[in-house]
This record gives sequence, structure tokens and C-alpha cells, in this order.
Amino acid sequence: MDQTWQSLKGQFLMAMPGLADPNFYQSVTCLSEHNPKGAMGIVVTRIHPEVNAKMIFDELRLPASAGAIKIPVHIGGPVHMNELFVLHGAPLVWEGSMMITEDLALSNSRDILEAIASGHGPEAFIIALGCAGWGPGQLESEIRSNTWINGPYSEEIAFRIEAERRWEAAMQMIGIDPALLSDTAGHA
Repeated sequence: MDQTWQSLKGQFLMAMPGLADPNFYQSVTCLSEHNPKGAMGIVVTRIHPEVNAKMIFDELRLPASAGAIKIPVHIGGPVHMNELFVLHGAPLVWEGSMMITEDLALSNSRDILEAIASGHGPEAFIIALGCAGWGPGQLESEIRSNTWINGPYSEEIAFRIEAERRWEAAMQMIGIDPALLSDTAGHA
């Protein structure tokens, strides 16, 4: 394995302005896995315009609290669009939870969905349909070609501020003013 290779698991991946793909334009993806075999993450900046959590709970026949209709469903990425993923903070004890960091996990088991439906799930969470995925070396190549920039994960950005403000906030967190970025890829 390349000695300079470094995992970005648990970090944010922010789209550079030149990334015109509508799945990722001005997006922030929380990388839940990154190893030499590829990478996977959940886009935290795209709210599904036609689906809310109550619709999902109804389809799964899960009794839901009245507030479930207000829980947005995110478009987690263009891969596995029919699968549900829950990116969440504590508690981290759900069946099949994949630990991302010591404070963040990705789950897609029925028990976490039941808990969220009844209002007893994690305090901080995102329900997403689909995920983002990259094959071996693909993400590294895209970063080298100035498609993405990575930065530290922030619970505040991932879960607390409005989805449409997350990209700008993540860029500012690493000292970049998005208004000053060029949308032309290249290297100096």
C-alpha cells in the first residue's frame, strides 16, 4: 500500500465550485468509510423535496409520533437510492451500527428507525435515502483534480444548521470564503 495514503474517514468532503454534477453541486458529504478499496459517505446538504420521515415510517409500518412528518429525509447520494441510512450521534448502540468516529455512526437497522419514529432515537441524526460511493483510487483522483476539498467533521454543521447553509459553513470552517473560489479546476 502507498505509504502516503491517508484515510479521510470521519471527515467532511466539500464539493469545489467547478463540480457541476447536480448530485454534488455545493454539497458536503460526511465520509463514513475510506480505505484503499474505496470510499462511502452520506451527503448532508440535500433534503428530499417529496419525502419525509412519516412517509417512510408508514411504508415500514412503524408507529410514528406526530412530529415525524417534520423530520426531513436527505438524498444521501446517487448510490443505493432505495436504501435507508441513518447518520447519527449518541447513543451509538443500534444493531449493525458502523462506527465512523467515537461520536458518530452510520446505521440502517430497523431498531434505530423504530426509536426515531417514536421520538426516542438519537438527538442528532439524518435519515438519508442513498449514499455516495467511490471505487478504489477514485476519490483520491477527484481530490487531486480539484473536485473536492476535505475538512474536519462538525456536529454543528452536520445536524444543527439548515441544510442549505452547510456547504458554506463547512468551507468557512477551514478558512475558505466560498465567494472567492474559482470554478475552474487546475494546479499552480
